[in-house]
Amino acid sequence: MKTKVLFLLVLSAFIATSGFSQEKTKKELKAERKVEKQKQVEAMVNTRIFIFNASRAIPQGYRSMDLTTNMGFVEFHADTIKGDLPYFGRATGAVAYGGDGGIQFEGKPDEYTVTPNKKGYQVDAVVKGSNDTYRLSLSIGTEGSASLTVISNNRSTISYSGEINAPEKPQQ
Repeated sequence: MKTKVLFLLVLSAFIATSGFSQEKTKKELKAERKVEKQKQVEAMVNTRIFIFNASRAIPQGYRSMDLTTNMGFVEFHADTIKGDLPYFGRATGAVAYGGDGGIQFEGKPDEYTVTPNKKGYQVDAVVKGSNDTYRLSLSIGTEGSASLTVISNNRSTISYSGEINAPEKPQQ
């Protein structure tokens, strides 16, 4: 009788542990999500179709500013780049007072390179706006975090931190 009870107890413990062993741990799930995100970022960068969404502005010589209420973006496509970013800093030359104050441009880039590196990707582009020329330098991490530096002819340099995402597909 004792052997039957002992045998049933061992058998039930074996069945219970084998059922749990098939579930993935939190670490495994997190690692899978990380690899999936890296693949998505790689695909977006290789197709040159993604959007940089700025969450923080870091103007030269000023404190950094949170952009939760006035987020900026730069849309990268294979043949055009469109940007609308808030600007904080010094403007000189052809920038008029009382203007919109932001950095806005849309057009075919004069230069556009994507270079993989140890930490992710480096995207460099030169785009002309209506009154200025902007040199964009975007550093993208393997999981989608990004840092954009904008150098202008008529404004002081400004940087933005944020992340890249795939563009939203138009609803049918």
